[in-house]
Amino acid sequence: MKYCPECASVLESRYIDGAERKACVSPQCSFIHWDNPVPVVAALIEYQGKIVLARNVLWPDGIFSLVTGYLEKSEAPEEAVIREVKEELGLDGKVQEFIGCYSLIEKNQLILAYWVVATGEFTIGDEIAEAKLLSREDLKLWQFGRLALTAAIVKHWLHAAARGK
Repeated sequence: MKYCPECASVLESRYIDGAERKACVSPQCSFIHWDNPVPVVAALIEYQGKIVLARNVLWPDGIFSLVTGYLEKSEAPEEAVIREVKEELGLDGKVQEFIGCYSLIEKNQLILAYWVVATGEFTIGDEIAEAKLLSREDLKLWQFGRLALTAAIVKHWLHAAARGK
């Protein structure tokens, strides 16, 4: 970001509240780009007793994760996760449980993960290259590779499920 979205003046780097941030140079403008994390929802989807993992069209073969998407304006996280399940897989979902909140620092994202049980006809959307249906036992053994955050969400969910929560 080079220019102020409020007055179009140049932005410069300044040390504000303990961090380097972009701030407007105009004395009449007080804009500061705080660069706060972007909220993203993630769905651990259970469909016909199996867990759905999906591969994004931009990812290499063999890399599978949960279905994710950005939280949109005026949308509750629970609504967003159900919308993403419908858009990406054509399924109707129902939130069962909030799994947890996770920071994906390298992408400046705050991930809100939910367990969703889905029904309907499975149809892959434009952003998904392929999907896998795994039993819980197969999910326990799945190697997420570089997707450490996905592995953490799945592990947390499996642990809670094993305890009956």
